[in-house]
Amino acid sequence: MPDIRPYRPADRDQVARICLLTAAGGGDATGVYSDDTLMPEVFALPYVDYAPELAFVVADGERVLGYVIGVADTAAFVEWWRREWSPGFAARHPSPGAPTGRNPAFTEAELVEAGTSPERMLIDELGDYPAHLHIDLLPELQGQGFGRRLIDTLRAALAARGVPAVHLGMDAANTGARAFYDRLGFHELPSSTLRSPLLGIATDAPSAAGSTDLRS
Repeated sequence: MPDIRPYRPADRDQVARICLLTAAGGGDATGVYSDDTLMPEVFALPYVDYAPELAFVVADGERVLGYVIGVADTAAFVEWWRREWSPGFAARHPSPGAPTGRNPAFTEAELVEAGTSPERMLIDELGDYPAHLHIDLLPELQGQGFGRRLIDTLRAALAARGVPAVHLGMDAANTGARAFYDRLGFHELPSSTLRSPLLGIATDAPSAAGSTDLRS
């Protein structure tokens, strides 16, 4: 049976793969961009490199089926990203590739810019919601309660570090994810927009319907 455990360095490639397979509104983004490494290099790999202690995976043996990743101090993460991640990213992705003809949530130019512009993460509400997270599950794992358990695991880890609240951004087209976050008790932050929803939640309480509810 799959179970939740701390992230291990050997999981890195599988985390990148899951990020890609769920990056198109929750579906497979393989081939959406000219380089399949773009999405993981913006939304997954910097996190496990910077804060592996705040990464948790659902694994069935050695196979990783989902993850939650986060940082406790977004402002410090931005400084690290600018110093340590941006130079290598810029060398690997010097310019956007040719359009693929598909209609992604982000243009390739936006992703390339995001990889070298971590300031995008400095939201207005950072003082109250200093942490942020990303979560992705393969379709075969969804609907079994693992998403809720992953979120609660990370919230507990953040609370233990004295972090009061966490936020996330999401693809507005992923209506299933939005319903999931609503059930857990996430709420919109003032700087949230229709195109780029921004949601937050306190770290020190269980999710809305309780962590044992397996419907999410």
